[in-house]
Amino acid sequence: MAQTDANAPRTGKLARSAITGLAAARIGMAELGHRTRKRSAQAQAEHEAALGRILFGALGQLRGSALKVSQLLSMHPGLLPDGVRSELARAHHQAPPLNRALVGRVFRQAFGQEPEALFEQFEPTAFAAASLGQVHRAQLAGHGMVAVKVQYPGIAATIASDMQLMRAALRALAHTDMPLPTDAVLDSVMTEIEATLLREVDYLQEAEQLQWFAQHAAQPGVVMAQPILSHTRAQVLTQQFVPGLPLQAWLATQPPQALRDQAGQHLWDWFMHCIFVLGRVHADPHPGNFLFAPDGTVGVLDFGCTRALPSAFRAQVVQAWSALLRAPTDPTRNAQVLQAYQALGLLHKDLTVQAYTTELAPALAEMQAWQIEPFTQPVFDFGTKTPPPITPSQHQRVLGQHLAQIPGEMPAFERMWMGLMHLLTQLGARVHTRAHKALAVHP
Repeated sequence: MAQTDANAPRTGKLARSAITGLAAARIGMAELGHRTRKRSAQAQAEHEAALGRILFGALGQLRGSALKVSQLLSMHPGLLPDGVRSELARAHHQAPPLNRALVGRVFRQAFGQEPEALFEQFEPTAFAAASLGQVHRAQLAGHGMVAVKVQYPGIAATIASDMQLMRAALRALAHTDMPLPTDAVLDSVMTEIEATLLREVDYLQEAEQLQWFAQHAAQPGVVMAQPILSHTRAQVLTQQFVPGLPLQAWLATQPPQALRDQAGQHLWDWFMHCIFVLGRVHADPHPGNFLFAPDGTVGVLDFGCTRALPSAFRAQVVQAWSALLRAPTDPTRNAQVLQAYQALGLLHKDLTVQAYTTELAPALAEMQAWQIEPFTQPVFDFGTKTPPPITPSQHQRVLGQHLAQIPGEMPAFERMWMGLMHLLTQLGARVHTRAHKALAVHP
């Protein structure tokens, strides 16, 4: 029995609390040690990385939804110190395999049958994995090859407790000298992540999203699978099989620049259409959720994490980006950016233009420039784009003082934007970034 459950998440509340309690104690000990050493930029960076490793180690032991929390937190620039965030990003490469006995258990609970009774052929070994489940190939009469996503048992049951444990771990970080946002800001992000996870473990909800995007977000060069509802339940999702290679495997075939440009243009146009026309986005765009065909067609996977973007939110993003694209000497630039950020609820209403200009604008400048850089040229070469800038500790403290809250849509939007930039950079694609009529952020 112990072997059967070896790959399931640890669901015992006491065991999971002990793991995070030990992590909090180790964070405290690391902080004491750091305070006795000579302070320097290198020492601070090493300390941040050490704290990130402690957090990631605890989340790695918890597995389950905790690893997904680690992924999502790592994709929020400016929320956590960069050293911590880079360690949490390792969760993108961690996926515990689910053995055959557990796969059978999930199917018996969902359908009352083994998978071999539901499909003409079912491959017991998964060909792809993620933090919340894994994917098997199968043959289904009338549909040919299909992809069957099977959720790890016990995942849904751990979400509420995992979020409490993660909040406790972040509170332990708050007792260090790490520059963190206010409790209200952190709590709003964690609340959004919890809601995201609850949606993502409901595969019936994901099937609805698959149908919606396939019907409304169809674009040339982008393929999305349709779900097969007869073989879908809350913990099992069956969908059309999407051919293609993962990004790194496709790049290993050495596709010519023209094909990389074509794939990048498909991704850019699709995301711009989803953001600024449809107002609904795929909010988990890490490389594992995309497949690349020999002709440059892109397959989009995993619609468990989507987000609606209200028109008012989109309008303020456009206002902020349009203002940032103006010359720094433009006297209206900072006032327009501040107005947009305050309308979004990001900054306190009583923050003046002068205070924003002298205190906050310098702290935001590098990240703002990184965000809008693709729009500074009609054709942008993502092969030249650098990773997100590291925010110095003193700037992180300024941000923590002035942030009012994080609106519900903002964490998903930031994850989406960072993920898209990462994808296009890995592709090294040259993209017509101003070609989409939906976005009028021209300088």
